[in-house]
Amino acid sequence: MHGVKQVKYTREALAAKKERERAKLAEYQSLTAEVLARRKEKSWTPESFELTTKLLHVNPEFYTVWNYRRNILLHGLFPQRTPAEINDLLSDELSLTTTFLKQHPKVYWIWNHRQWCLQQVPDGPTEADPHAWRQAYWNKELYVVEKMHDVDPRNFHAWNYRRYILSQMPVKRPEQSELAYTKRKIEANFSNFSAWHQRSKVLASLWAAGKLDKAKSSEAEFDLVKNAMYTDPNDQSVWIYHRWLIGPGDDLTLVEREITSIEELLDEQPDSKWCMESLVFYKRLLLRRHGSVIPSERRRELGSQCLELLEKLQDVDPDRSQRYVDLVRHSSISPDSGYPALSPRVACPSRQPR
Repeated sequence: MHGVKQVKYTREALAAKKERERAKLAEYQSLTAEVLARRKEKSWTPESFELTTKLLHVNPEFYTVWNYRRNILLHGLFPQRTPAEINDLLSDELSLTTTFLKQHPKVYWIWNHRQWCLQQVPDGPTEADPHAWRQAYWNKELYVVEKMHDVDPRNFHAWNYRRYILSQMPVKRPEQSELAYTKRKIEANFSNFSAWHQRSKVLASLWAAGKLDKAKSSEAEFDLVKNAMYTDPNDQSVWIYHRWLIGPGDDLTLVEREITSIEELLDEQPDSKWCMESLVFYKRLLLRRHGSVIPSERRRELGSQCLELLEKLQDVDPDRSQRYVDLVRHSSISPDSGYPALSPRVACPSRQPR
């Protein structure tokens, strides 16, 4: 590996190292066999539970063992305990998964077990305040996931878990606060696709519930995404979010306005792949959605511009040149529709897909 200093072993040291590895493998195989045998016997004992802990420390991706562990909790440990004791057990489980996540932040089974633990939290501590334990856990989990985002802002496992926490909190947080959070993450790193995606989820929810003026807030979003485009026009996340904002393209004025804005950016960044791809996408969208109301001369102009951009993209983005050739070849632009019929340029052999 790059940057890692190679260690040279003597023949004796190498033999000793291999022997340690064989011993470690044998121990793992023996432990695995014992745990799986206990699982087959449906052993729900504390001893079996401890063995799953030992095995998961070695291999936290062993989802069968996670499933077995949950069965031990449900059938062996929970029935013998009071709600307070169950709560303590779940707290220990969350602490265990926190330890694992520090080393393995993108293992599905750890996140799944953490979510399962939250679903098992009993009512308490009192009948007068049955949601206190849950609310305390949910608040802590939000803190934990934000710390995970500080380490890796684009960890989609953490973002999915965050959505779950926010949706299940006994006392819901205002969705506006989540808009502020995603904006902070986006402004810290415009390429954080997970933050853009979360923002789209929150906005869609607010718009559907009538809690936010869609027209006014959309304009603010276009300002945000335009800033991101000009900061890093080659970042894919920004352009995907922009397409989400445009939607199906029903608003002719909006689509034309955004085309003009992107053309201005292309003047400054003449080799920007995403500028050109987006212009092709939006101009073809205009032709599909509004071709019947666009003057024929304008339709021909849009068609010619799309084909010219696709030709240029073959040079700017040679790794995907055949894709652009296919877009030209299978384009809906034809003489019958009033658009120019241009023959696609055949990609040179070096650009042909392997």
